Amino acid sequence: MKNTVRLTAAQALLQFLDNQYLEHEGRQYKFFEGIFGIFGHGNVLGIGEALEYHRPLQLKYYRGHNEQGMVHAAAAFAKQNRRRRAFICTSSIGPGALNMVTGAGTATVNRLPVLLIPGDTFADRQPDPVLQQLEQPQDYSLTVNDAFRPVSRYFDRINRPEQVMAAASEAVRVLTDPADTGAVTLAFPQDVQGEFWDYPEDFFAKRIHYLDRRPPNLEAVDRLVSAIAQKQRPLLIAGGGVRYSEAEAWVRSFAEKRHIPVVTTQAGKGALPWDHPLNMGGIGTTGTEAANVLAREADLVFAVGTRLQDFTTASKTAFDREHSDIVSINVNRMDGRKMEAMWLDADAKEGLSALDAGLDAVQWQPAQRSDHLQQLKKCWNEEVNRLYAMPDDEGLPQTTALGIVNECVEDNAIMVGSSGSLPGDMQRLWRCRRADTYHMEYGFSCMGYEIAGAYGVKLAEPDRPVYSMLSDGSYLMMHSELTAAMQEGVKIVVVLMDNGGYQCIHDLQCSHGSRGFGNELRYRSGDTLSGDYLAIDFAAMAKGLGLEAFRAENAVQLRDALRRAQESPKSVLLDIKVKPGTHSGGYASWWRVGVSQVSQEPAVEKAAQEAQQYLKKHQW
Repeated sequence: MKNTVRLTAAQALLQFLDNQYLEHEGRQYKFFEGIFGIFGHGNVLGIGEALEYHRPLQLKYYRGHNEQGMVHAAAAFAKQNRRRRAFICTSSIGPGALNMVTGAGTATVNRLPVLLIPGDTFADRQPDPVLQQLEQPQDYSLTVNDAFRPVSRYFDRINRPEQVMAAASEAVRVLTDPADTGAVTLAFPQDVQGEFWDYPEDFFAKRIHYLDRRPPNLEAVDRLVSAIAQKQRPLLIAGGGVRYSEAEAWVRSFAEKRHIPVVTTQAGKGALPWDHPLNMGGIGTTGTEAANVLAREADLVFAVGTRLQDFTTASKTAFDREHSDIVSINVNRMDGRKMEAMWLDADAKEGLSALDAGLDAVQWQPAQRSDHLQQLKKCWNEEVNRLYAMPDDEGLPQTTALGIVNECVEDNAIMVGSSGSLPGDMQRLWRCRRADTYHMEYGFSCMGYEIAGAYGVKLAEPDRPVYSMLSDGSYLMMHSELTAAMQEGVKIVVVLMDNGGYQCIHDLQCSHGSRGFGNELRYRSGDTLSGDYLAIDFAAMAKGLGLEAFRAENAVQLRDALRRAQESPKSVLLDIKVKPGTHSGGYASWWRVGVSQVSQEPAVEKAAQEAQQYLKKHQW
């Protein structure tokens, strides 16, 4: 008979998780770095007790300040670690648990491993309705935690202490699978957390999960080589899978050998340095003109490690669908088969290597376009230089401010962003000098990720400078994890562009017939929010939290503020007052949005007619 150890369900779950390791190419990683938590009556006496008293538990506890924020920090930590390490997040029941749902969706959309353990109502149902319990008369088994089901890659509810063994094993299986990973939720009733069971000792033994590179099927490679050999104008899209596979050098070699231009998604940006002659910048709705011109010209698109979301494909209008083919290299079947792509089921590095060998065998060399590529890149560089040099005599333009930040930050600094107009400016204009310096959450483009994400990135990379790039709207949405950074003594630099509200959405409105409604941070004037802009002192707010803060209204002040921020030993906020509406626009691209086809405003109906005409030209 197996030896057993008597533990509570919470103690057993955490002890099991504490002994999970991931091995990749001979290097072992302790998979769970620690646990973010906010305690309440649904978890403080179960999971909280296990963290406080149970030994030999090594999981480090980090106090969260907003449940959504701590999930964002966990997702950013996993992303920066190329999904080889992760965090656990725990909350109480009810509102605390529901606050994590947005973070769960963000992690799942971006294919990032995060383990969520929300407290749940009593499994024995005796105190019902307990404080913060949601009662549903049509199904009493439902709790608010069922809201996690559509945003989780795996969901389970531990209703008995012995269920920990199956639930925990399945959770780690999903979290360590690159094709299936995302948020995993284990709803944990508060009474069950404290109940005991005699667990087999070997359940807590060290477990190693192997992250092996997935090689392609050779028959599939041969089929693709035959199709590729007929093409002359290829384009390579580097997505986030390139980064997770550490395939940057393979992308570079593959492209240089055949002089294939490379474009990037938000997750793949940095695969090549900005000044590499084949790097044409970001593609799609927030892409560069050079990239989008080449996308329309391409008769073959290598989509490497990308899920081809609508910003990447400009709502499926970026490519000449009638005369071009897509070859997708991806470990995820759903992603790999999008847009009728010819799918190669493989790790990015292994897939590129196999295709390279196959194309060498048939001596494939596409048409030489050196002069054309050089001219496109030259024109785009000139456009970036122009936007970076916009004068500040009537207010500091956002593109000028971004150029100054790009010029002044350290070469190894990590720039973190997510939402608003800055992701567009960053993908188009930001010049990555080296790989692994650009961290953009753009699968969900979740407001509030930027500061929490920067905190998570700093926990992953404590020896590198980390900058949070965001606007005033996102800052007001969530900046709670600045307090967590202060508690932990880690430094992040918050680059806040105060541009008077949600300017990217304001611009989207105005470009489709609106005069602007409800998006800017203005005082009420009559029936609308159309008065003067609110004058918010973000620097004073940050100082109240214990940060250093500097205000900048022109280029000289911004350069000085950046210098002082880099010299500071603690977290800093730069309150940069930029002229509203001075972000970059679209270049040779489109984005499909819903436009009202009937309106009392003629300009709106005209915009709807133009959208319908565009759709007729780009059927898919």
